[in-house]
Amino acid sequence: MAELKSDSITAPHTAPLTIRAARQAITNGETSAVALADSYYATIAAEDPKIHAWLALSRERAAAQAHRIDDLARSGELASQGETLPLAGVPIGIKDVLVMQGAPATAGSKILEGYRPPYDATAVARLAAAGAVLLGKLNCDEFAMGSSNENSAYGPVHNPRALDRVPGGSSGGSAAAVAANMAVATLGTDTGGSIRQPASFCGVVGLLPTYGRVSRYGLIAFASSLDRVGPFTHTVEDAAILLGVLAGPDPMDATSAQQPVPDYAAALEAPVKGLRIGVPDEYFAEGLDAEIRAAVEKTADALRAAGCTLHKVSLPHTLYAVATYYVLATAEASSNLARFDGVRYGLRADEATSLSSMYRKTRDQGFGKEVKRRILLGTYVLSAGYYDAYYRKAQQVRALLTRDFLDAFSHVDAILTPTTPSRAFRLGEKTDDPLAMYLADIYTVTANLAGICGISVPCGNSAEGLPIGAQILGKHFDEATILRLAHAVEQSQR
Repeated sequence: MAELKSDSITAPHTAPLTIRAARQAITNGETSAVALADSYYATIAAEDPKIHAWLALSRERAAAQAHRIDDLARSGELASQGETLPLAGVPIGIKDVLVMQGAPATAGSKILEGYRPPYDATAVARLAAAGAVLLGKLNCDEFAMGSSNENSAYGPVHNPRALDRVPGGSSGGSAAAVAANMAVATLGTDTGGSIRQPASFCGVVGLLPTYGRVSRYGLIAFASSLDRVGPFTHTVEDAAILLGVLAGPDPMDATSAQQPVPDYAAALEAPVKGLRIGVPDEYFAEGLDAEIRAAVEKTADALRAAGCTLHKVSLPHTLYAVATYYVLATAEASSNLARFDGVRYGLRADEATSLSSMYRKTRDQGFGKEVKRRILLGTYVLSAGYYDAYYRKAQQVRALLTRDFLDAFSHVDAILTPTTPSRAFRLGEKTDDPLAMYLADIYTVTANLAGICGISVPCGNSAEGLPIGAQILGKHFDEATILRLAHAVEQSQR
């Protein structure tokens, strides 16, 4: 792997290993799952000191999983288990807001220091059941609250494409690990853009499933009505394969949908000709970087050349999306984070003299500045006298935003937008300006509020070599269509 220089932008790694290629190489005896895992751990050892994507490595569990796959390969059984073990031997990393046996779960926070969960999140368990080799846990903004991965209690993540830049947040470690070829794929979470924005900044594919498509059981909650689990990958096909493994109802999650799971990978082969693509003016307004605008317009031209038709659509309540999101998300965070008090697990302040002082001191020492800010905001909007003015009003605006999308999808099959208004910004550039940081989510929070699916796919680079992502938004539970369109975009880049 080429050396990454801290003061320069680096070219993306050539020919990264895909899920299909990794599995086939193990099945054919060209390599072993153990050797493949060892090669990724060697890359992590060489590259991660500069990037800081990983918080913990689960070598013992990964070795056991890899040996199991190699035993099946040697016996000849692996070749016949393509459907039951689609991820056989594939090295995958897990964002540290998803619990996983054999590794700590910190959610990027000091308050969970030392906590080792006794069970797997459903998404993690499904990867393991499909044969994946789980390499370890990935850095993230504390409790997934952030747009730059600078809020982690364990230090920021650096963008592999430009080490002086942020990788995006909150799933910055997950995006960076794929971009730096330290994993074939990773899991992230997205509450307001935390998969799609880092995918755009790091030049990889990031998929946001429909709310309820993937179980949230075992996810350390930020905002329960907004949180989603989804993959980062090198290719759209890999995202489709992973979604096929992750999707489906779960009796441990009452919000998981009782919806059939199609063969997403097979759906990629269907032509996109005749699909109607909406282009909303609200996402191409003032404040959009000129190079991003040009790249997304070029993407629209590529889809038109593939036989799609483009149509103007209006999402008028987009103007209120960021404000609505930061009322609702902070309100839910205030409630969800009340459980972290030093009583049951994680950090406990030693110098407390009473129960109430133990609560206060533990939470003051354990939570970082951004988490405290959001707890205070959420507590305020839920408080007596302000609930109707803020929280209830935000729920009403959320309904209007959802209606905007439903109206648009009555005329088009998908919507094309930029993923982000700017390219990856420099580390420290926005840390003193929370509002500027929050506005980085302006094009992504709407999908979380409306519950729809979305994907960010690389669509070019800026003049200085920074990645640019195009966002494709789809109807509820229509991931197959946005994957097909993203695949067409991907093909047009080659």
